[in-house]
Amino acid sequence: MALKYLHTMVRVLDLEASMAFYRLLGLEETRRHESEKGRFSLIFMAPPGQPECPVELTWNWDGDDGLPSDSRHFGHLAYEVDDIYATCAHLQANGVLINRPPRDGRMAFVRSPDNISIELLQKGDALAPAEPWASMENTGHW
Repeated sequence: MALKYLHTMVRVLDLEASMAFYRLLGLEETRRHESEKGRFSLIFMAPPGQPECPVELTWNWDGDDGLPSDSRHFGHLAYEVDDIYATCAHLQANGVLINRPPRDGRMAFVRSPDNISIELLQKGDALAPAEPWASMENTGHW
């Protein structure tokens, strides 16, 4: 039985805010489907050069009263980054809360505008602990 990863889908409340967040992470729009009849849009975003690894943002044109909920039933998306500290600094400078700072030089968590938990993992070996991250406390949950 063959199995092939296709994508991860998350529902979003504010399409523009969500797309801006995923762009900050470095993702690019790879394709889009608009359903006039179903009144929804599907926007696929993936890391550069990795169109086979998209996240599908599903946006219902008429809104979705359940979003954003704080439900954790989804789990999280995970992305490997070249420099966990630079990535977190970039996100923080653009108003993203670092829920679980990369104190260990290896892992951090942030949340999208729709409460999707995003895990960031350092490529290769962990970086040496560095401030301000080493002493930064968790904020909220991830």
